[in-house]
Amino acid sequence: MSKRIALIGGTSGIGAAAREKWQQEGHELHIACRQPQLLAAHGTHAQHFDATAPTPLTWPEKLDGLVYCPGTITLKPFHRLSTEDLARDLQVNLLGAIHVLQSAMPALKASGSASVVLFSTIAVAQGMPFHASIAAAKGAVEGLARSLAAEWAPLIRVNVIAPSLTDTTLASSLLADDTKRAAAAKRHPLQQVGDPHDVVALMDFLLSDHSRFLTGQILRPDGGLSSVRLFH
Repeated sequence: MSKRIALIGGTSGIGAAAREKWQQEGHELHIACRQPQLLAAHGTHAQHFDATAPTPLTWPEKLDGLVYCPGTITLKPFHRLSTEDLARDLQVNLLGAIHVLQSAMPALKASGSASVVLFSTIAVAQGMPFHASIAAAKGAVEGLARSLAAEWAPLIRVNVIAPSLTDTTLASSLLADDTKRAAAAKRHPLQQVGDPHDVVALMDFLLSDHSRFLTGQILRPDGGLSSVRLFH
């Protein structure tokens, strides 16, 4: 069944994988991204959205789902984090999402059974060195999601996907060569890094009626890293 989905992002990584899949399946996509001209070259319309400087957005009368993909990876020792680093991570991950959600709320409520998907990171559930800024920002996203899940029930479900390292453009510097990739995979009990298409499959589930009894949850496609420890 075709759905009306607001996709924030869509030019790279998980957002691009989702856009390609949902377009092939015939869903009605309403895309907002930083570089809409990249999509226009392929015949796809999108409105401009920059999470660092949000501007007004327009939506159809009804939306069945909304996915907010913009994110950051700021990895620094705590003593080197600047106010600018912290502010940017909060702006892109939390405040940008709030801007979008407030603008889309009437359309989501009009659907009567809408679903929102936000993104966090494994670094919230499991402490990791050099992740203080992004973990703080994404921890705020998880708190926002739970609060909205309560406030918007029963008309809108709100859930969060918190992946481990996933093979995307955003993470390219962490997977730049075979040595880095092998080391990253070895840290996971399943001995692999995340695949964007696996995350999209989870997004599909959360947007579908199959997850109609699920809200306020944090789902962790992380290869077992946050919950499993292997002894050799």
